[in-house]
Amino acid sequence: MDSRKAFDFLKTKKDSIKCSLVNEGSLPSKIPKAVHENFSESCPAFQFFQRDRFEYDKIMPFPESQSIEFKQFNTDHIEKYIKKEIPKYIPAFANAEGGYLFIGVKDKTKKVQGCPKDIVDPDSLRRVIEEAISKLPVVHFCSSKAQVSYKTKVIDVFLMGKLHSYLCAIKVDPFCCVVFQKAPISWMVEKKKGVYSLTPEEWVGMMVDDDPELVEAFESQLSLSDSPPRCRPVYSRKGLEHKATLQQHLFPVSPGHLRYTPEALWKELCSQHEGLEELINQQMLSFSWGTLIFSRSWAVDLNLQEKQGVICDALLIAQNSPPTLFTVFEGQDAEGQDYCIHTAFTLKQKLVNMGGYTGKVCVMTKVLHLNPQSNAEFMEESGSVMDYPWSYHLADAQQMEALLQALVIVLLGFRSFLSDQLGCEVLNLLTAQQYEIFSKNLRKNRELFVHGLPGSGKTVMAVKIMEKIRNMFHCDTNSILYICENQPLRNLIKNKNICQAVTRKTFMKYDFGEIQHIIIDEAQNFRSEDGDWYSKAKAITQREKNCPGILWIFLDYFQTSHMHDSGLPAFTAQYSREELTRVVRNADEIANYLKEVMQEVRRNPPPNIPPGSLDLFHEPKWAQGVSGNLEIRFMDLEDMVIYVAEKCQFFLRNGYSPKDIAVLFSTTEEMNAYEGKFLKEMRKRKVSQINSAFIFHNHMFDSIRRFSGLERNIVFGINPWAAETAIFHNLLLCLASRAKKHLYILRLSEMNLSLR
Repeated sequence: MDSRKAFDFLKTKKDSIKCSLVNEGSLPSKIPKAVHENFSESCPAFQFFQRDRFEYDKIMPFPESQSIEFKQFNTDHIEKYIKKEIPKYIPAFANAEGGYLFIGVKDKTKKVQGCPKDIVDPDSLRRVIEEAISKLPVVHFCSSKAQVSYKTKVIDVFLMGKLHSYLCAIKVDPFCCVVFQKAPISWMVEKKKGVYSLTPEEWVGMMVDDDPELVEAFESQLSLSDSPPRCRPVYSRKGLEHKATLQQHLFPVSPGHLRYTPEALWKELCSQHEGLEELINQQMLSFSWGTLIFSRSWAVDLNLQEKQGVICDALLIAQNSPPTLFTVFEGQDAEGQDYCIHTAFTLKQKLVNMGGYTGKVCVMTKVLHLNPQSNAEFMEESGSVMDYPWSYHLADAQQMEALLQALVIVLLGFRSFLSDQLGCEVLNLLTAQQYEIFSKNLRKNRELFVHGLPGSGKTVMAVKIMEKIRNMFHCDTNSILYICENQPLRNLIKNKNICQAVTRKTFMKYDFGEIQHIIIDEAQNFRSEDGDWYSKAKAITQREKNCPGILWIFLDYFQTSHMHDSGLPAFTAQYSREELTRVVRNADEIANYLKEVMQEVRRNPPPNIPPGSLDLFHEPKWAQGVSGNLEIRFMDLEDMVIYVAEKCQFFLRNGYSPKDIAVLFSTTEEMNAYEGKFLKEMRKRKVSQINSAFIFHNHMFDSIRRFSGLERNIVFGINPWAAETAIFHNLLLCLASRAKKHLYILRLSEMNLSLR
């Protein structure tokens, strides 16, 4: 079994034991009928197991199956061969429905041949089998401490009336709990114990117990132990909205009321399409309680390509009804039925495999045609021909809310940047504020300025928008361009393979003739020294006059890190404009420090920050409950080097990766000058995980400006200072916002702020 199947098997076993506690120690009550047949006298394998002799080359009258396995001796080292084969088949039979292992029968011809009597001793063979089975690790969910139940027979095989060889047969009974081939290879790091291997009992306990927190900063939204087989774990930052809160905010269920949501989109659709309101209301006549969720394209929401001619899709979640997807086409569409069915099927899969919905679920379809040329007359075409049983209908508010919470995960879930660090797929949830911006009609908001506080998830939003652009406009990665100021952030986005990614300097050098859509990130730190980047980006996205492209610009004036002209249009000309004021990235102590520094920046803004641009955020909302720490220390350079090396050694010994750490200097020149000192001290302390190739690739040592847009769990700021004192607090803000959990700001004891 792979780890996913192992989890499913363990969960099922544990649950079945709970069901059979009335007969404690007995087999689970739900044993398939085939189990009993395998051990009844009518079973051919059972009958042949009772025999005391076989004739050489006799053909077994039954084939191999899930409960019968044939193996043939093809070696003189019989006992070694037995020791190798026993752990493969005995646990498999014991964990399933029991079975028979016949050693000495060819699996293709089913002929009995046995092992020549002159190279095997029957008693020795029995001892080897007994010893091999006794070593198999077992784990119990019940109070029984029983071992694997089996019976071994060594049966004589005759050739022309004389004893020629031996057939070894092992009958294995179903086991009450779990049998392993060998102990799982899994290790744990703990402060007091150090590194140690897990026992099978500990490993099983971790697999089937409630999921431990991913990290202290996250709260589990969807636990694997409560989910369908193909689910991935889902987490949100502590202090942010839980999936239930998000569901109540986005898709509330009000008893006795049928709600159309989002209300603004519904009104907009009705104003744009005469007859749509009458059409939808007629479809809803038989429903009185539930939620009708509109989208311009549910296909795009599910990461499928948009279909031309679709006015809207609407998902109905209503009492005493299965979920139903309505698709409204403008006029006739021969492929409308296939589109609706494919979208509904994808939604059903994601509700289960991504959203973790465990109830019975189907998504019915209904295709509607609105004819604008016939005074709002319409035809409808029913898409679902299958009539599902009543158990697939949503009976009450509890079932509707459970399904809608799964839908929240489907719509708001995104692949966490932690996935690459952990080596497994993990989802995080967008905030309601992020989702509302993400849900905007791109065709109506082709140019948008998104102002976001430090840690509000601007880069996450940029990635999500590019994925949406690909599906809505049917374009490939060569048509979408991501632009930022610094190479490390460019590399992060480039590795996602969803777009072309360049720095501003590269953008100004080339024409980018294939580009249709542009996303710009960290725009407050752009410069106009190489030309008017904004006018060039706007010209590219507006080359197609009839169908201009998307130009979204993400920025945060608080994190301005220079005194030069950014090249952005005047603040009063930045429309349309949206704001991200929910801070989701930093531990509580770091967040409090950010608030203090932001207040200082607001009181004394640098002269190149537009007046009024910092007043957008009078009431920022901060996620609470995330543990971490902030230290500000004064010391000389040599002590800094030792301090950083000791801290890195501590974190790496306690389970952190070098990918979690960043050591940031005020300038690239200082980084180049002093990086060697820090590396030398780390190597001196035998911090073996850190090497030059890793450091270069992962930007462990970098400047504060170049690290803009990236983040790490642990950040060291080495004597932060600014040549232009007006932006000193902005630089501190840039530094502090890079740290998610642990921030160490190390300042020189001398009055001189520069390491030089």
